Amino acid sequence: MFGLFKKKSPKEKLEKKYEQLQQEAFELSKTNRTLSDEKYAEAQEVLKEIEALEKE
Repeated sequence: MFGLFKKKSPKEKLEKKYEQLQQEAFELSKTNRTLSDEKYAEAQEVLKEIEALEKE
């Protein structure tokens, strides 16, 4: 209840976006490999951003 209005950190937002992209890539891998690869590449870019935030 108390964490209801807590704002997410940029890292938490990126982690959620990464998980979502990974899930989309997995679902697309069953039907369209090209789109799946594109989503996977997007997820890797987000992962690089997360790693950059961790180094700061």
